[in-house]
Parts: sequence; C-alpha cells; structure tokens
Amino acid sequence: MANLYGKENVEIAWCPGCGNFGIRNIVMNALTELAIPKENLVFVSGIGQAAKAPQYYNTSYFNGLHGRSLPPAAAIKAANPLLKVIVESGDGDMYGEGGNHFIHAIRRNSDITVIVHNNMVYGLTKGQASPTSRPGFTTPVQVDGVFENPLNPAALAIALDASFVARASAGEQEKSKEIIKAAINHKGFALVDIFSACVSFNKVNTHRWFKENTYIIEEGYDPKNKPEAFKKSLEEGPWPLGILYVNDNKPVFEEKLAPYLNKDNTPLYIRKREAGTVMDILNTKI
Repeated sequence: MANLYGKENVEIAWCPGCGNFGIRNIVMNALTELAIPKENLVFVSGIGQAAKAPQYYNTSYFNGLHGRSLPPAAAIKAANPLLKVIVESGDGDMYGEGGNHFIHAIRRNSDITVIVHNNMVYGLTKGQASPTSRPGFTTPVQVDGVFENPLNPAALAIALDASFVARASAGEQEKSKEIIKAAINHKGFALVDIFSACVSFNKVNTHRWFKENTYIIEEGYDPKNKPEAFKKSLEEGPWPLGILYVNDNKPVFEEKLAPYLNKDNTPLYIRKREAGTVMDILNTKI
C-alpha cells in the first residue's frame, strides 16, 4: 500500500538509529491504513526532538511553544470538529513543561489523539533527566544519578479517568500501529505513551533494553475494568504494552460547547452570522 503521508526530499534532523524513525513509520502506516484525507488531518507539537515529527509528514501541522501543544490542539478541534487532531511530542515536553496542560486536557476530554515519544531523557538539549528518567540514571546535570521517583503517565491518566490510555513501543511496529489506529478512532482524549530509544543521550534505556523490559498484554484482558487497568499500569520491569484503559462513556468536550449542542458540527469559520444577532448578544452583556 502506498504511503500517503511521507515527505520526499526532506532532511530529517534525528540521529541515525533514533527510535523516532520507527515511530514515524508506525504513524504513517497507521494513517495510510485508516485512509484519513490529508485535508482533514492536523498534527500539533511543542518543542523537542519528538516534536519535530509533524514536520516530516505530508500534512498540515501547528508547531507550538515548549509544553504548549495541547491548548492549540484543543482549540483547533473546538473550532472545527470535522478535523482529526493528533498531538505528537516527547516525554519532557508533554510531562515536564506541559504537565499542567496534560492533566487538564485529560479532565476536559477533547477529542484528540496524543502520542508521546517516551525515551526517558531530554534529547534536544543533550541529555538531562526527564520526568520519566529512571532512578540512578546519571547525566551531565544529575551527576550522582536521578533520585526522584519517575512519573508514570499511564497510571496518572487512568487515575484522572482519561478515556483511552495505551502504552506502545517503537520496537513493536505492528502492535504499535494497531494501538495508534485504535487511539485515532477513539472518540475523546486518547493517550499513547510509546517507548523510544535515544541512542545519543540515553545509553541505559536502549532499543534492546526496551525489548527486554516489555511484554504484550495477554488476550482476554478487559481495558474497561478501571481497577484492573490501574493495576496493570503500575507494572514495570517488564512494562505491559497494549490498550490499558478505555472509557467510552465520558462526555466529549466539543459536544458540550454551545455551537454544537444541536448536533450541528459545521465548523465555526464557515457559519453565517447576521450582524443583528451579534448585536443582540453584545447587548445582553451590557
């Protein structure tokens, strides 16, 4: 099947062997199989090596400030509910600088897909500890090793009742593609935390390390059982890969907004408004 989303003659600024290449292939293959028209698709990212990903897809994207990918993504979806909105960023950008937005985007339950490249290090700034770095991990800044407990994004998301939570790995191409397809098709906030090796600045959590420290969730697992999902999210060494939690009953943010309460999903920018109606609204505020 021809890949509809690859960009030709583009210079990719990732190190040879970077896990981001594998995630790029996974995302492009997932989009191709879903056959989403490019004009109906928007990527949003913040800052970081992973956040460069949308620049290497043949589609529209918005590149925001460090840690600020989620607010514009929610705004884009609210302004045009007909678009598929996908956020792609790294663990530092999403869980560090963007941690506050991450929490409240989950509460809001915007209909967006969030793919987080989790390499347990800040790669763009050359190797500081990120919120998901493991205890004992040494860097030029944390010379005695990380001593804080790492953030568990899947457990946090389930605790906040995110409507879709999954964990994937760049080294599991087929499984991760199916997870991302399910996330994109899900209605509501969908998190895919995907392990990805940084070959230049994290010599501990390598491709091999992620392979040896993960397993694919067994068949028959019920992702709608929240207590079991939370227990599953806390497993580590090995970490489970798959769809951890799904809540299909959580109201979606955009559907609760006034312009869409009558089930009319017409994008705001093409709606017609009479000047008299606007004046009536303004007069009620005076």
